Amino acid sequence: MGTDTAQGTATGATALADRKREQRGWYFYDWACSVYSTSVLTVFLGPYLTSVAKAAADADGYVHPLGIPVRAGSFFAYTVSLSVIVAIFVMPLAGAAADRSGRKKPLLALSAYTGAAATTAMFFLGGDRYLLGGLLLVVANAALAVSMVLYNSFLPQIAPPEERDAVSSRGWAFGYAAGSLVLVVNLVLYLAHDSFGLTESTAVRICLASAGLWWGAFTLIPLRRLRERRSVPAQGGARTGTGLRQLVATLKDMRRHPLTLSFLLAYLVYNDGVQTVISQASVYGSEELRLDQASLITAVLLVQVLAVAGALGMGRLARAYGAKRTILGSLVAWTVTIGAGYFLPKDSPGWFYALAVGIGLVLGGTQALSRSLFSHLVPAGKEAEYFSAYEMSDRGMSWVGPLVFGLAFQLTGSYRDAIVSLVAFFLIGFVLLARVPVRQAIRDAGNPVPTRI
Repeated sequence: MGTDTAQGTATGATALADRKREQRGWYFYDWACSVYSTSVLTVFLGPYLTSVAKAAADADGYVHPLGIPVRAGSFFAYTVSLSVIVAIFVMPLAGAAADRSGRKKPLLALSAYTGAAATTAMFFLGGDRYLLGGLLLVVANAALAVSMVLYNSFLPQIAPPEERDAVSSRGWAFGYAAGSLVLVVNLVLYLAHDSFGLTESTAVRICLASAGLWWGAFTLIPLRRLRERRSVPAQGGARTGTGLRQLVATLKDMRRHPLTLSFLLAYLVYNDGVQTVISQASVYGSEELRLDQASLITAVLLVQVLAVAGALGMGRLARAYGAKRTILGSLVAWTVTIGAGYFLPKDSPGWFYALAVGIGLVLGGTQALSRSLFSHLVPAGKEAEYFSAYEMSDRGMSWVGPLVFGLAFQLTGSYRDAIVSLVAFFLIGFVLLARVPVRQAIRDAGNPVPTRI
């Protein structure tokens, strides 16, 4: 009896150590790919690709991809939109294929290294090569979206229900920490490019390429540590078809779990507000508050650094109060923060930094806990397929917030009215999430219900 107990204890300790090792490996994909989101998408690529497009423009300021007249200043935005369309078709295919084959790691490797290679190739965006820049952006963005579907789908497999909030929060914290570290190094290179004997263009291209190299190098860690798990797909799944057919099949299957869909709708709404604040805060700072580029970049760094603490801190709150309550509390904080942003004075970067502090403290935690909460609502064997729908609500539907922001500015001529219009997304999202009975949703998905949720 004593021998059996000792063997059981030893086996349990080994299983725990293996699980923790796998979780640490999983964190490193956030560490690997978040640098692309921070340095490439948020800071460097938009202004640089716009300048390349302007260099290639005709006398009227238009470029002509595939013979279509496009204002050079709009080329970056249109390219991002095209990448979203591509991702919407590819993500359900990748998710369904991963669930049915049980081979997530090869698909994760393919998508990650496709994105990393495209990002590294941005080093060659000199002169007027705007078409090359557009192609690489579409490939990198779509590849990132697919890789995140596969990465997120590992979460229910590597963490039992009671650990999931903390594991998801640590993953987001790793990502924001990496983004902060590399952005500091990139900004030193960019701001002091003359001291390094580089032109401004060359410095930017090195910053872009370094994100791709970082992404590729650190992806090796999760690929080595994550384990494949052969799973039997849940009943009712459709065969993998074309991108559109697979998307329709996934959404039809989700109708069998209406409470999961209810959570997804709430997430779609409030996360649209989150994504719009991220993308439009710099416009608000530069156009309405008249802040210079250095102040805006400092604010981005503040958000990145504080998002680490915010993700970890909200993970702790979730252990005490449950993920749903903590997310609802964060939506209240978002509402107050964005509402306060309406009153910020012009030419006062200190107040804009205060806004960045408020955003940073809730940003990582809102995203991390939403991911972990959704993982409880996914039927076993359909992790990647359902996370493709989750990722689409993150990337594919984030056009509504920018549209509302743009319309508010067009109708009022005020960026203050535009920024405060985003409060509606957090209020509506709060009401929709509050109405979701998450315990029942978890039971309906056939999963064990954690003590606190």
